[in-house]
Amino acid sequence: MTTLFRGGRVFTALGGFAEAVLVRDGVIAAVGDEADLVRQAPRHESVDLDGGLLVPGFTDAHIHPVQAGLERAKCDLSEVYGLDAYVEEISSYAAGHPDKEWIDGGGWDMSAFPGGLPHRAQLDFLDRPAYLIQRDHHAAWVNTRALERAGITKDTPDPADGRIERDPDGTPSGVLHEGAMDLVGLLTPRATAQDADDALVDAQAHLFSLGITGWQDAIVGSYAGSDDQLPTYLSAARSGRLKARVVGALWWDRTRGAEQIPGLVERRASAEGLERFRATSVKIMQDGITENFTAATLEPYCLCGGTGLSYVDPGKLKEYVRELDRLGFQVHFHAIGERAVREALDSFEGTDPANRHHIAHLQVIEPSDVPRFAALGVTANLQPLWATHHAQMDELTLPFLGEPRSSWQYPFADLLGHGTRFCAGSDWPVSSADPLQGLHVAVNRTEPGGSVHADYPTARTPFLPGQRIGLTEALIAYTAGSAWINRSPAGVIEQGRPADLVVLDRDPFTLPESEIWTTRVRRTFVDGEQVYSG
Repeated sequence: MTTLFRGGRVFTALGGFAEAVLVRDGVIAAVGDEADLVRQAPRHESVDLDGGLLVPGFTDAHIHPVQAGLERAKCDLSEVYGLDAYVEEISSYAAGHPDKEWIDGGGWDMSAFPGGLPHRAQLDFLDRPAYLIQRDHHAAWVNTRALERAGITKDTPDPADGRIERDPDGTPSGVLHEGAMDLVGLLTPRATAQDADDALVDAQAHLFSLGITGWQDAIVGSYAGSDDQLPTYLSAARSGRLKARVVGALWWDRTRGAEQIPGLVERRASAEGLERFRATSVKIMQDGITENFTAATLEPYCLCGGTGLSYVDPGKLKEYVRELDRLGFQVHFHAIGERAVREALDSFEGTDPANRHHIAHLQVIEPSDVPRFAALGVTANLQPLWATHHAQMDELTLPFLGEPRSSWQYPFADLLGHGTRFCAGSDWPVSSADPLQGLHVAVNRTEPGGSVHADYPTARTPFLPGQRIGLTEALIAYTAGSAWINRSPAGVIEQGRPADLVVLDRDPFTLPESEIWTTRVRRTFVDGEQVYSG
């Protein structure tokens, strides 16, 4: 089958534009002037871009689709905001599911509560235990029934990698941070294999609708009460249900050490030979988040003190990373605080850049560490949607980071200026999976229209505007950059590449920058096959 994409512009992700693309049997056969391509293939089907822009399929370099799909099937709070809206949604879900033993789900936003903390009493109207994961997946909101089911009292100590939020008298208040989430999360009903498979298929359809044709699942393993998703991916890849190009980042169990590495090698081998899925990355979560003061910082937080948590001992971390590197694994770090970023960079000293190591999130980077990314050949994995004056930033982050640390956040332009390679992702379901919203924030550093924080007083005030990057650089990060991280053959529009392509309804390069977010995906193709039309 031969198809000509024509009638708009083509962003190749190779530094320029073209007029048309010819696809033959799922592979890009030629890129160039429409008249020349018609001469090459006088018989063809035509896809009319209708003045829009053709781009390579997006690759999300840090995302959790199975978890997102499971949450979409539970009590999903991600599309509403505020205590009243949450209670209404929870009440409706409970009434519609009278036979469920637990009310579980998630998506609540810390900024909807004073000090970022809901309370168990707000859920005690339920006749069942409740376990609701926070939007960032670093805390859970539970009711009194759930605490009683888990046997958590004022005498229960905090786990080493987490914290039980407490009332003034020491009684657990109903928020469990980080590793403390497992105290209740492991008691909730487990998803069945069919549940997980359905979640992956649902998530894939949603991602195709956003133009995402590949991704790196940033946790393939058991974490915070979730089940191992490796069997789900293996089954979907073997059956053909998985059509996207996926890399699984195998979870590093921070309660264990180097003895887990042979098991990771075995898990990687279980996916060898599969066309759509490989398990070639290892995910290490080095710290938490700033809003609950678990992000690892060099100096104490303002107002409350403490310097956060380093989940893996920095001295041992170097040993683990170098052994993973020697075995040919890519290492994928979660690092939010400036100390965690430095510990990750330190661990990469002497490793092989060919393994394409990367650090995700990068909320705070001490300026002297910015040049080290390019020097070490480490890719910066950006989550641009977070770099705005949203409520959580202004109310729960800036007052506690203080200056100059607040000005070190999401330094995209500084990293780019030092020659750092970029990839990009969403961390969905933590935030929207829509790459076009992410592009808008990378370029504008303001909230895109339609977000839950779009009406926040400073939503249209650029956040550290000197750290904006251009649309070209941001779009390359979401396409060629993230595909490169995954060793995917897609990501650019070039002869011989797979025809993973996305038709946008308009050309964002012709729009005012403040309107980039209004762009929508019209059609998505994988190997030349249409997988979404809207």
